[in-house]
Amino acid sequence: MNFKESTVFNCSVLQLTKIHNRSGNITIVENNVHVPFEIKRVYYLYDIPGGESRGGHAHRELHQLIVAASGSFNVILNDGKNIRVINLNRPYFGLYIIPGIWRELVEFSSGAICLVLASDIFKENDYIRDYSEFINFKHNNYG
Repeated sequence: MNFKESTVFNCSVLQLTKIHNRSGNITIVENNVHVPFEIKRVYYLYDIPGGESRGGHAHRELHQLIVAASGSFNVILNDGKNIRVINLNRPYFGLYIIPGIWRELVEFSSGAICLVLASDIFKENDYIRDYSEFINFKHNNYG
């Protein structure tokens, strides 16, 4: 699937394995087993002030799995035509986002932790940070 063809409907919420016992829960995420890509970078967002948002960009090639490791937040997905809002509030569900999707993370609960598993290391040239440039890429298939 190329950049132009990617839609918000190609993004999906994945239920991750949750192992429970009396002493607590554990969720395991393995490359190409629980996520459809090899994980090359992990980062997390936390201490986000009330009313603030994160994201506000798209990726040309990067795949991501976004998990609410603690608390909750909404992810707004936008493919230039369609918008979906996904609420993440359980640490054993992750939102799989494909390349070519604009995303914004909003409405963080107090103490929320957003865990992101990414298919590649940080590469500034993979980011599209201007929405009008994103729309141009989608319409002209430059991805």
